[in-house]
Amino acid sequence: MNDLEIRLATAADTDRVKAVTDAAYHHYIARIGLVPAPMEADHAADVAAGRVFVVGDPVAGLAVVRTEADHLYLDNLAVHPDAQGTGLGRRLLAFVEERARALGLPEVRLLTNAMMWENQKMYERYGYEVVERRLDGPYDRIHYRKPVS
Repeated sequence: MNDLEIRLATAADTDRVKAVTDAAYHHYIARIGLVPAPMEADHAADVAAGRVFVVGDPVAGLAVVRTEADHLYLDNLAVHPDAQGTGLGRRLLAFVEERARALGLPEVRLLTNAMMWENQKMYERYGYEVVERRLDGPYDRIHYRKPVS
């Protein structure tokens, strides 16, 4: 298998999915003053439900998606710090957009914390538009969408 192939995660990937997510988000704890939501996700349940796609051997990046009636929701995009800056995040975003098209869904939606400036710049650079900024419990989040059809 090509180590850059994006594939559906298996139960054997669960520990690495958690490790990559934790490594990708850990530095935000001090900035936002709490643990980012992706670090607290039930990774085993997401993998078991077929919502996690991974790339790399060992896993270096991942996308967690949820299929909704009118869009594909990108719940988490994480790239291990050792692989950041290699284009892996962009490849995963392109994969998510293509998956939405393949499912006949007109757009991808996602959110990011308002204190995660790097993510905001990346999403906007790749054509995602701000829908709203909203407080969700303790989180200050910016919601994005991108038409793909």
